[in-house]
Amino acid sequence: MLATAMEQRPELMTSAAAGDANSFATLIEPLLDPAYRLAAVMLADRSSAEDAVQEASIKAWRRLRQLRGDLKSMRPWFLSIVANECRMARRQRWWSVLKLAEVPSSPSSVEQSSASDLRGALLKLSPDERLPLVLHFYLDLPLDEVARTLRVSPSAAKSRIYRAAKRLRSDLTLEEVF
Repeated sequence: MLATAMEQRPELMTSAAAGDANSFATLIEPLLDPAYRLAAVMLADRSSAEDAVQEASIKAWRRLRQLRGDLKSMRPWFLSIVANECRMARRQRWWSVLKLAEVPSSPSSVEQSSASDLRGALLKLSPDERLPLVLHFYLDLPLDEVARTLRVSPSAAKSRIYRAAKRLRSDLTLEEVF
């Protein structure tokens, strides 16, 4: 589906920029899953992640004419809108309100325990530290797309990934790393 959309992209971009909702839906549909996964990791809440992706989609629809670049520019452009929307959601007042703690289910295996430890260590990172890791390792974006999403140079993106991984590594015990 993504390959088909990318082959037709110039025509779809033209018609979507002219206001065709179906063309925009065809362009944005392959990007919704990575966008949701990014938002879910950044916000650690499913409903908030859905809201952030929905708001980002609306903003992308409104700003579609501002998109410049080649065929590869749509995904980093949209993911940067999602990341900014997540940052704005975290800044809003309701994030400062304490939520009721979820009752942790008893881990039935070592895998669940280590996965929750990794998740906890990821959540200890600030959203700006977590973002490059999620983009590169979780969404499997190449370094140049991570750089375009973060709006930095590839070398800056690489150093942000390295520093965040180093900080994450220090939060995990030796058993969890191996």
